[in-house]
Amino acid sequence: MTTTIAPARPLRLGPIEVEVPVVLAPMAGITNTAFRRLCREYGAGLYVSEMITSRALVERNDTTMRLIRHHESETPRSVQLYGVDPATVGAAARLLADEDRADHIDLNFGCPVPKVTRKGGGAALPWKSGLFGDIVRAAVRGAGDIPVTVKMRKGIDDDHLTYLDAARIAEDAGVAAIALHARTASQFYSGNADWDAIGTLKQTITSVPVLGNGDIWSAEDAVRMVEQTGCDGVVVGRGCLGRPWLFGDLARAFGGGAGTRPVDATLGFVADAFRRHAELLVEFFEDEDRGCRDIRKHVAWYFKGYPVGGDIRARLATASSLQEIDDLLGTLELDAPYPGEAAEGQRGRAGTPKRPALPDGWLDSRELATDAAGALADAELDHSGG
Repeated sequence: MTTTIAPARPLRLGPIEVEVPVVLAPMAGITNTAFRRLCREYGAGLYVSEMITSRALVERNDTTMRLIRHHESETPRSVQLYGVDPATVGAAARLLADEDRADHIDLNFGCPVPKVTRKGGGAALPWKSGLFGDIVRAAVRGAGDIPVTVKMRKGIDDDHLTYLDAARIAEDAGVAAIALHARTASQFYSGNADWDAIGTLKQTITSVPVLGNGDIWSAEDAVRMVEQTGCDGVVVGRGCLGRPWLFGDLARAFGGGAGTRPVDATLGFVADAFRRHAELLVEFFEDEDRGCRDIRKHVAWYFKGYPVGGDIRARLATASSLQEIDDLLGTLELDAPYPGEAAEGQRGRAGTPKRPALPDGWLDSRELATDAAGALADAELDHSGG
């Protein structure tokens, strides 16, 4: 049974009030309109888009313009921006505001992917505190009345922590909230998230909400994080992979989400959720084959711990039509009960700790060298948000 706490205060982001203080973390290739809609059908909260590079948005790249579209049922509309140049990030935020394409903008400073950090982007960027501040201020100015939030990591590694300095800068710049993934870039997704750091950040930042991210695999984990750290809400990433109904569990755990009901996660229930996800992907891509190809990455997550044989899993991971998916799902023991612990715990790849890839001399100074600014442009690549 899900642990509950006293009804949580709604999450306030500028003019936006989110009934349940729960946020879907941006995940590249995952949090498209289809997945956001599915999560919303089960629960409540704020559902953020895949990471969008500012440069691609300003240049109106076709794929990027598609990714920022929201279904009419999505409100508030939330977009995460990633960028390394203040002018470009500001222009991207202004585009979203002027063209009424978003109600909330999140800034990504958490990506640990070596291709990004090697160029000084992502989780490496807050080390350059002046550049970090310029980017955040430009986004806040460009967004106008739209609330801007930031998501970051603790720092590059344990010897180069940046989150407290960066949070103070962001608070002074006028952001509406600060989210901390309580790992360093060097950890990638390995080990345990340092929830104590979330508590420290909450004690440091007092004028805007602080959100905690890392190792929330269940509603019970979310409740424990809030009780342990005092944070104002939680950000959930890998824990909802193959389990979009987690947002219903979270809504009930925080005493909100009127109308959400506990689920009996039999294999039949999971199969229906998987099928609904595939259907929404087909609608999103406007292409049945492409939608069915995209759902393939979700097979292992949905059926973790359930009695679904390797042959069926393999065939689901090669299906090219909804009818083929229906036929395969129809062969399952749909009345099989929830498998308990076998379906719980970590989802997605954790990776292993590694020395972060950084530009030469990056750690020599907190300020950006003049000759390094140009190389930063190469950091604007489409990678996961961290």
